[in-house]
Amino acid sequence: MPPADHTAALTRAARQRAKQARTRAERALAAAGRTGHPVTVAGLAATAGVSRSWLYTQPDLIDAIRQLQQRHPAPERTSPQPASTTSLRHRLDTALARIKQLRADNADLTRQLETAHGEIRRLRHTPAPAKEP
Repeated sequence: MPPADHTAALTRAARQRAKQARTRAERALAAAGRTGHPVTVAGLAATAGVSRSWLYTQPDLIDAIRQLQQRHPAPERTSPQPASTTSLRHRLDTALARIKQLRADNADLTRQLETAHGEIRRLRHTPAPAKEP
């Protein structure tokens, strides 16, 4: 018995998913146009629940996004804000704690290495036991 051919059902399901994605994207685009907030492809994709790559395959939707971006441009980016004193203090305390831990680890490894070198030296200078006849 040959395997069942589900091609038609799969095709219908794929068309339905594409239609639903398109509807969600169009609704998200319309909502973005009403709010007046800046629109991005990533933001619209997230809102609509579609992938950015799929959205880029829809030239008319991309054109609509570009038009909205021209009508409602994103605000100018401000320069980076300097870190607060509290933030800098926290980073410094974290770095100091890490340095303290690394120094302790280094001292422990140095002791282990000294012990290993001493054992190697002792083994090299210890005469081999005599073989019994």
